Amino acid sequence: MKIKKLKSPSDTFNVSFPTGKKYEVVGFGLNSVDHLCVVPEYPHVNTKTEIVQYKKLPGGQVATAILFLSRLGCHAHYMGKVGDDDLGRLVLDSFESESLDISSILIEKNVPTQSAFIIIDGKSGERTILWQRNEKLNYGRSELDMERICNGKILHLDGYDSRAAIIAASKCREEGIPVSIDLDMVVTDCDALMDTVDFLIVSSDFSREYTGITDVYESFRSLRNSFNGFLVMTAGASGALVSVAGECLAFPGIKVPAVDTTGAGDIFHGAFIYGLLQNWPLDRIMAFSNTAAGLSCGYLGAQSGIRPLDEILRWFKKTDLFSFRRF
Repeated sequence: MKIKKLKSPSDTFNVSFPTGKKYEVVGFGLNSVDHLCVVPEYPHVNTKTEIVQYKKLPGGQVATAILFLSRLGCHAHYMGKVGDDDLGRLVLDSFESESLDISSILIEKNVPTQSAFIIIDGKSGERTILWQRNEKLNYGRSELDMERICNGKILHLDGYDSRAAIIAASKCREEGIPVSIDLDMVVTDCDALMDTVDFLIVSSDFSREYTGITDVYESFRSLRNSFNGFLVMTAGASGALVSVAGECLAFPGIKVPAVDTTGAGDIFHGAFIYGLLQNWPLDRIMAFSNTAAGLSCGYLGAQSGIRPLDEILRWFKKTDLFSFRRF
């Protein structure tokens, strides 16, 4: 589908969502079990550092974003794979009390579930992620249930199983279903994948890696020339960047004491999609997304940081997050 070109930050996308779909949003992508290790400060090489807090919690980019939407009242469907190990059971058990539809999750025999060890600096809340994912967690063509993938008003992806993501996004585009994607690193067939999506939300790390430009703002300027849809870059505590009517705009984040930044970007994606579904103006979507992401940093773990809708709304209504600056 063709995304409307916004004339100002107060403009709305007026997305023409398809009718007759079972779900408001379908998510197809990663889940993970995160081993969260809080340390006094990030360790130097050849040192010993005490872990002051440890938790094993579910996470994953798409899983967290879709769970956020489900908890905010959206009828949502998550599609992904887990292994048949204890970590896979932890992921499945974590969804038991949720209203999220997980009936399409596949269990891969004799394969470990994706996991990550996350080192969290106790002073700043910033994290370093060490992750592993078995390639057998990728989807074979015969495993792709296109009827379910295309049964939402919007499809949300990540790029780790890029071949399957391209197939899913291309089919949805054929059926007039808008596609959003979370890219935090350059993946296989990245250019082809970007050509199949409407809303590209990237991390600053992705932008620097993709463009080869170290400056965040200059890399964003370069990246916007490589993508025809709507581009957003998350920039941590600084907020997020967008391009509107030929101008580059920076929307501020909120200032909170950070416990753990894990999952903040995933929650930003979920909040952005929520705003699209409500047909909010861009400045409201950005304020809401930055608020939801910022508030999540006060909690340990990606999904523990999902705050209730009324809490997010109370926060962003009393701040100046609708403001922006040009760069």
